[in-house]
Amino acid sequence: MLGGGGLVAANVYASATEDGGADPARTLSTPAGTIDCPDVGSELTDVPDGAREDVAKELALLDQQIAEAYQRLQESAQAIQQDAGFADSAIMNPLKDKRAATIERIAVAVDRVGDRPEGLDSLAACTLRAADNGTGEDGNAGDEEQGGDNQDGADQGNQQPGNGDQQGNGGQAGNGPVAADYVDIKSVQPNVSDPAAQKGASRGTFATSCGVNENGLFNSDNVIVAPGVSNGAHHFHDYIGNQSNDAFASDEDLANAETSCVDQGDKSTYYWPVIRLQNGTQEQDANSPGGGIEGNAGEIVTPKAVTLDFVGNPRSKVAEMPRLLRIITGDAKAFVNGTANANASWSCTGFEDRQLKDKYPLCPQGSDVVRTFKFQSCWDGQNIDSANHRTHVAFAAADGSCANGFKAIPQLVQRIVYDVDAPSLQDGGKTTPLFAVDSFPEQLHKPVTDHGDFINVFSEDLMGEMVDCINEGRKCGAGAGDGGEPGGEEPTEEPTQAPTTPPGGNDDPGNDKPEPGDDGDKPTDAPATEDPATDEPATQEPATEKPATEKPATDEPATQEPATEPAEEDGKPTLSSTVAPKADGTPTANEAGGGQAQGGSGSTPEQTQPAAVGDDSGSGSGTEPQAVGNGDLAETGTSLWPAAAGAVLLMGGFLLLMRTRRRAE
Repeated sequence: MLGGGGLVAANVYASATEDGGADPARTLSTPAGTIDCPDVGSELTDVPDGAREDVAKELALLDQQIAEAYQRLQESAQAIQQDAGFADSAIMNPLKDKRAATIERIAVAVDRVGDRPEGLDSLAACTLRAADNGTGEDGNAGDEEQGGDNQDGADQGNQQPGNGDQQGNGGQAGNGPVAADYVDIKSVQPNVSDPAAQKGASRGTFATSCGVNENGLFNSDNVIVAPGVSNGAHHFHDYIGNQSNDAFASDEDLANAETSCVDQGDKSTYYWPVIRLQNGTQEQDANSPGGGIEGNAGEIVTPKAVTLDFVGNPRSKVAEMPRLLRIITGDAKAFVNGTANANASWSCTGFEDRQLKDKYPLCPQGSDVVRTFKFQSCWDGQNIDSANHRTHVAFAAADGSCANGFKAIPQLVQRIVYDVDAPSLQDGGKTTPLFAVDSFPEQLHKPVTDHGDFINVFSEDLMGEMVDCINEGRKCGAGAGDGGEPGGEEPTEEPTQAPTTPPGGNDDPGNDKPEPGDDGDKPTDAPATEDPATDEPATQEPATEKPATEKPATDEPATQEPATEPAEEDGKPTLSSTVAPKADGTPTANEAGGGQAQGGSGSTPEQTQPAAVGDDSGSGSGTEPQAVGNGDLAETGTSLWPAAAGAVLLMGGFLLLMRTRRRAE
C-alpha cells in the first residue's frame, strides 16, 4: 500500500510540474496580452520636407519601444498573473513616458520648419489588452479584425484586438497565428469582379520578371517608412529586383544597384513580409531583432513563383510613373489600427476568384497558397512620396476614375505563390505546421496585416515602353507568360489537413448578429484592378447572396453557445491601463474613391464544408490545440501508467489487509 501510494503521488506531482515533454522549439506559449498603441504616423499627413528625416527616425523609435515593451510583457507573464497591477507599473506606464518624450521630439522637429502639429500628446498612452483563450466571452469573436465594410474608417470599434478569439496563444513564438486565422478556401463564395472596360480604356499588360528571391536577400529594414533606421520594419522582408535595398540606401544607391530582373532596365525594388512555417526551425534571425526576438520564428518559405504585371485603366490611358515613386499597399498594423488602409488578398491556385482579407486559406491538395497585391493606380502628379507614404497615391474608384486631379498610372499587380500544405489545426500544427506572414509583434501575425512595397527604378526608356504597350492594348515585357494564367486547373481534393470533426462554423461566434455596417462572414469583394475599398457597389453584393450560403456562418445556437462561456477565463487577472483614443487609418488623397478600407471577414462557408477551421467553441477546440504540451490521449497514457500501476498496488494492498484482518478475527 505504501509503495503503490508513493508511486501514485510521485507520478501526479511529476505530471503537474512537467513541461509536457515537448521539444522546446515546438512548445507554444500564451502571452500575457497585446499592446495596442495609437498610430502616430497616420496623424502626420503634412510634414515639411525639412523635418521628414527626423520624424521618420522618431516614428521608427516608437515602433521599437512597442516591440521592447511587448518582449517584456511576454517575459513577465508569471509576474502579471500574480499581480494584475504589475503590467501597468512595470511596462505600460514606462512605455507611455517614453512615447510622450518621442512624440514631443516629433512636434519640435516639425515646429522648427513649419506649424507645430496639435493633438499628438493624446496618442502617448497605450492599452494592454488581456490575452484570450478563444472563449469569445464578449460575443464578438471573429469580428475584431474587420468589423464589416467600415469603409470610411470612422468606427473601428469591432476591429480592435481583445474582442474575441483572435487574441493570444498560438504560433512557434507564442504570439499567433491561431486556428481561427484559417479558413477552407472551398467554403468561400466567388467574390471577385472586374469593372467593365469603357471606350478609351488602356487594356494592355506589361510584365517584368525578377525571380523569387533565390538570392536570399532579407532584412528587417524599411527604406520607405524608416530610412536610416536599422530594423525599422520589425519583421523580415523578401526582396526582389533591386539588390542594394536596405534602410541606408540612397536614391543614388538604388539607381546604381544590381537587379535580379531579367530586363536590366528594371532596377525597381519589390518587397513584402516573408511567410514562415511554424515548424521549430531556427532561421538566421532566430535570436535577432526583427526575427525571433520579436515573435517572427520558423522556417522562411521561398516563393514558388512571383509575377509582376503592370496593367491599365478601365476608362482612360495611363501616364508614366515618376522615377523613384514610392508606393505602399496594405497596412502592417491593420490588426491594431483598423482596416482603413488594409489591402490583403489571400487565395489558392484554382480558386483565385475567391479572395480572403482577414483569413489564411486552407488549400486543397495540389493547390498552392497565393498572395495578391494590387497597388494604388492614381498619382497626384507631383510627389514621389508623402509624409504618411499614402496621400500622394490613391486607388481608383469603382469605375476606374481618379478623382481630385489625380492621374491614372500603370497599376502593379503582384502575385506570390507558395507551395505550402494546409496546416493541421486539430493538433495546433504539430503534424503539418502552421504558416503565417511576418508581422510587428503586437499584430499577432494576422493575415489582414499583409502588405507590399514598391519603388520605381525603371529606366526612362523602359517606362516609356511600358506605357505605350499598356495604352495600345498589347502584352509586353520580359515576364510576359511567366507563371501562366492565374488560377489554372481547379483541384478537386479536400484540404490535406482540414479537420474532419468540426465543432462549429468556419468563423467565430458573434457573427450571428453583425453590428450595423458589419458584413460578418460575407466575402469581401476584391476587383482585379481596383482596391475593394473603392468599389462600393461590389462590396455590398455579397450581402444579397442566397440565405443558403450564409446560414453556416451563423451556426446553430447549440454549437456556438459554449463560445460565450467565460469559465476558462475566470480567475484570470484583468489587465488594465489607460485607454487612449484610437487612431483610425488615414484616408488617401482620393476622397471620392481612394479610401482603402477592407470590409467583412472575407468568407461565407458552405454547409457541406469542414467548419472547424477557425472555430473557437467553448470546448476549446479552436485555439486550445495550440497548446502543444497538452498532448493527445496516447501521450497522456504513456505519462500516467506509473500512477495506474501504483493504484493497482494500492488496491491490492488494501484487499490483502482486509483478508488478513478477517483471518485474524
